[in-house]
Amino acid sequence: MTALWPRIEPLLAGVEKPARYIGMERGALRPVHRPDGVSWLLVYPDTYEVGLPNQGLQILYEILNERPDAAAERGYAPWTDLEALMRDRAVPFFSVDTHRPAAEFDVIAFGLAAELVYTNVLNCLDLGGIPVRGEARRDEDPIVIAGGHATFNPEPMADFIDAFVIGDGEEAVGDITEIVRDWKRGGRVGGREAVLHELALLPGVYVPSMYEVEYEGMAIRAVRPRYPDVPDAVDKRTIADLADWPYPKNQLVPLIEVVHDRLNVEIFRGCTRGCRFCQAGMITRPVRERPLEQARTMVAEGLKRTGYDEVALTSLSSADFSGITELVGGIVDGQEGCGNVGVSLPSLRVDAFTVGIASEIQRVRRTGLTFAPEGGSWRLRQVINKLITEEDLYAAVDGAFSQGWRRMKLYFLIGLPTEMDEDTLGIADMARNVVEIGKRYTKGASCTASVGGFVPKAHTPFQWFGQNSAAELQRKVGLLRDATRRSAVKLSWHDPAASMAEGIASRGDRRIGRVIERVWRAGGVFQEWSEHFALDRWTEAMAAEGLDPEWFTTRHRTEDEILPWDHIRAGLHRDFLWQDWQAALAEHGLPDCRWTPCYDCGVCTDYALEHVVASPVAPAGGSQGTGQDLSVGGAVPVRLLSSKEAAGAR
Repeated sequence: MTALWPRIEPLLAGVEKPARYIGMERGALRPVHRPDGVSWLLVYPDTYEVGLPNQGLQILYEILNERPDAAAERGYAPWTDLEALMRDRAVPFFSVDTHRPAAEFDVIAFGLAAELVYTNVLNCLDLGGIPVRGEARRDEDPIVIAGGHATFNPEPMADFIDAFVIGDGEEAVGDITEIVRDWKRGGRVGGREAVLHELALLPGVYVPSMYEVEYEGMAIRAVRPRYPDVPDAVDKRTIADLADWPYPKNQLVPLIEVVHDRLNVEIFRGCTRGCRFCQAGMITRPVRERPLEQARTMVAEGLKRTGYDEVALTSLSSADFSGITELVGGIVDGQEGCGNVGVSLPSLRVDAFTVGIASEIQRVRRTGLTFAPEGGSWRLRQVINKLITEEDLYAAVDGAFSQGWRRMKLYFLIGLPTEMDEDTLGIADMARNVVEIGKRYTKGASCTASVGGFVPKAHTPFQWFGQNSAAELQRKVGLLRDATRRSAVKLSWHDPAASMAEGIASRGDRRIGRVIERVWRAGGVFQEWSEHFALDRWTEAMAAEGLDPEWFTTRHRTEDEILPWDHIRAGLHRDFLWQDWQAALAEHGLPDCRWTPCYDCGVCTDYALEHVVASPVAPAGGSQGTGQDLSVGGAVPVRLLSSKEAAGAR
């Protein structure tokens, strides 16, 4: 094993944050590399501050290091100051645990949580001396893998990634380890093609080199496997019981401040609220709660081990957890063995937030409260299926202000399907009304309205929608700036130009890979960071490749069009998504399927899975709830209709 630390250490005096690169955090492992084992480098392709808290990476880090035939280390994208020094001194990309060169690992696995990190993936590979294109790699080069939500459209990165893990990775990494281990021990017989072929037969693993794409003009004509035993389409992997995976058991404690510097405990996975804009909610179905007692244990042990005084209970909608009141109350009361601990619920739905939850959280400290109405009018919220009324929002806000909060943050999307100017301006109205409610309790009440440009994502009902142009999004931001200029509302917004680049990277096919490579070669790294982003790089790269940006972004797609991701299956029937898209255009909302007959979306019936929720009975006061506390103790599964029954119900 090559020891890089003597070459790395002298460089750190010349960089902004040297602690990003030294490892040795509390919770860090010292993996044992064996000649006949499989070595993994798990890379989050952004800075240490962004990547270290990522739960997916930490979970796989522990699972792999528990195996006798594997060893896993971590890597993060070096900031531009260190990258310049590394290239000048010929220091390759390295792990932070033992500072081992990336090229010496058997597998390099990237976590792709968002699309604008794609150029960083190429940069890390190039820094490691690994060919960025899969077709140029030799047998001795690492197998390059990627997972995460962004991989549900893997095609833009198909030229660079050898294999994608679609869905949950806990079981898949073990299967991959066994195949690479046996190939390695057998002397790599058959070469790289043989091991990739074998990986393509694993459930939930997509190997792009095993498929051919045929085009007809700008459109995709067909996607075909190259071998008869390779599946026509790849179904996602799903962990049926979260209780079997109580990870991370030994959360990393960073050496410097990071974006989520607290204990993070995942309390459930999946969502059935049916928000049509939300890719995460669609692709992670069904709901799988962690048992309440296991969540309590993970909180208690995590607080003792890390020394944190704040815990975030993470999920897509944390207040929907069946035991949320008991869990929060136990933490605040010190029942978990650690007193004076603050609780944060990062994902709050207005209609699941109660005064009871607010009063429990604020007993220790008032962590920030962010609610996400998403749309500025009730009409638009019916379109996007975010069935939250103004009364829901104002009741939740009133409850929070009554418990001592002074600041609220509201998150909205602009550029949603059918959005009109009155919908956009409704954002300003709602924010001003929140301030007025707060002033009943405190003179210092304030509200921040944060807006982001909507980018339609794969496997959602809005995947056929053509997104707003950057100019149109900028115009809508201008409307809101004018409407809030002389008020107590603070407005923040995401760069509309970045939304356009995100659309190119997330909605494209394999031809976009050439665009991503051009952007990277033109210096386009850290594209999620405003100081490094420039839309011109993306539009110039599209022009150089003879591709029309509007074809991939602002154009509405047709029902019979083959979409770039159609051969990747998130469990959702295509006809269900299309019918939900038509329901959106008709401004028709659908209640949470946990409380109604099955809509036959496909996930539960086709995958033989069940939701695990608090109660199979709909909450009083409305199909989606109106601030009702859903907590009733233990979790029970909901009975699901058969496919035949579901078809009849629909």
